[in-house]
Amino acid sequence: MTADRGSVPVVSTDRVSAVLARDEALVEIFVRHAPQFEKLRNAALRRVMARLVTVEQAARMAGVPLEVLLRDLNEALHLVADVAPGANIAPAGPHSPADPPRRHSSSFVVIELDVREDMRAGREPFTRIMAGIGKLRAHEVLRLRTIFEPVPLFTLLAGRGFAHEAEAHAPDDWSAWFWHASPEAASDSMPLSPVATDAAPAAPAAPAAPAAPAAPAAPAAHDTVWLDVRGLEPPEPLLRTLAALETLPAGHQLMQVNVRVPQLLFPMLAERGFACEVDESDADRVLVRIWRPIRA
Repeated sequence: MTADRGSVPVVSTDRVSAVLARDEALVEIFVRHAPQFEKLRNAALRRVMARLVTVEQAARMAGVPLEVLLRDLNEALHLVADVAPGANIAPAGPHSPADPPRRHSSSFVVIELDVREDMRAGREPFTRIMAGIGKLRAHEVLRLRTIFEPVPLFTLLAGRGFAHEAEAHAPDDWSAWFWHASPEAASDSMPLSPVATDAAPAAPAAPAAPAAPAAPAAPAAHDTVWLDVRGLEPPEPLLRTLAALETLPAGHQLMQVNVRVPQLLFPMLAERGFACEVDESDADRVLVRIWRPIRA
């Protein structure tokens, strides 16, 4: 492996795809630590798996200390790992003690969603998964079948109020169950369409409804942080946008540049207290302006 003297060390939050982009031979480090990473040798599977999983999540999936995985990756690149000695990934149980095992309860309906063939073919399953989650009712459990433990989904969906369990049937065959952690607080169905804003189109078949109040004024243009997600495959645009909003300075707005209207993003913005506008006037891009309203 050749050293890139201008590189910074591989860190826990780096995506596996970004690590392999430095040197494809680094796949041998992942495979050495866990046989399930053999699938990274397959170009189609790598397009799905490597983009979704961070190094930290890979360490958890492999059951190895994060410190060890980072050390080996950086040594292969002739770099020094920037991680505290003894750092590790605490294995998470299938559900916390406060969460009842809803998948075993006869009072809950299990909804099946199998994306294994999509993943093996290199097709991105994120949109199908989020659509299934979006339809989940308070008394339902989504059973997701994948070819590896869907660790990236656990954190993302926990932020939306979902609990989970996971079980391996084989190295390339996993089930993960998702349900509303507080079903009594969940609505009968989660919205799949964007929240009502002054730019959201009306549903064509819905009866006329009172006009929504205008969204609060956004910050001035000079207080804009730009984020171009064109050319990225899902769920990268969604994840990068949510990450950018976490560090958005007070009084600033985020302008996402996209190639499509990010339908799945809108419910998440509403949950986090953000307003947004969509500008589709340009033929080759969609602008999504996002800001946190200042309430009186």
